[in-house]
Amino acid sequence: MDNPPTALFDSYSQDFQQLINSVREKLEAPGTNGEQRKAALRRVEMELDEADEMISQMEVEIQSMPQSLRGTYNTRVRGLKTELARWKKSAKDLHVQSSRSELFNNATSGADDPYADDAGNQRTRLLAGTQSLADSSRRLEDSHRIALETEDVGTDILRSLRVQREQIEHTRDTLGGADRSIDRASGTLKQMITRMYRQRYITWAIIAILVILIVLILWFKLS
Repeated sequence: MDNPPTALFDSYSQDFQQLINSVREKLEAPGTNGEQRKAALRRVEMELDEADEMISQMEVEIQSMPQSLRGTYNTRVRGLKTELARWKKSAKDLHVQSSRSELFNNATSGADDPYADDAGNQRTRLLAGTQSLADSSRRLEDSHRIALETEDVGTDILRSLRVQREQIEHTRDTLGGADRSIDRASGTLKQMITRMYRQRYITWAIIAILVILIVLILWFKLS
């Protein structure tokens, strides 16, 4: 039995929801710090990228749906995009918060160092930490931009592959029709050849009979 036209969309939607649930669990987990928090945020970024890919897949599937269904499913995709954007913002905010917390902890630990009382050194460390935070934010924004560009490219590639698949299927159907036409033409040609030989045999038989009759007539007249 054929699958309904929304089967793949529903499958991608379920995968998307599983990814969002995983992101929610990590972002709303009880407070962790240090490397564990960094690892969790890195995993969140990966899962958000995967969720982006799921949305791209769903958009491609909508193109193959009947026109009567596209409006409803486009609305669903817009809702999923809004939800994804909200979790991306939450992840970015937590990333910035984590970086600031790490910077503050480094500054606090430095205050216990008897050699860290020099105001110039503290200012240098704070400036370096601020720069590190800015660099991290910029890298996160760059990663997000690259992910969006990759999503667009992936969507175009998938759309192109779908068009090529439809063209191949159409060509296959055309070739199948041509094969059937050739088979019919071949059968007709064989029938024509058979009929031609049959007519030729009949013609020669008639000629032979006429020759025999002429010979008999001449023989009777001459005898």
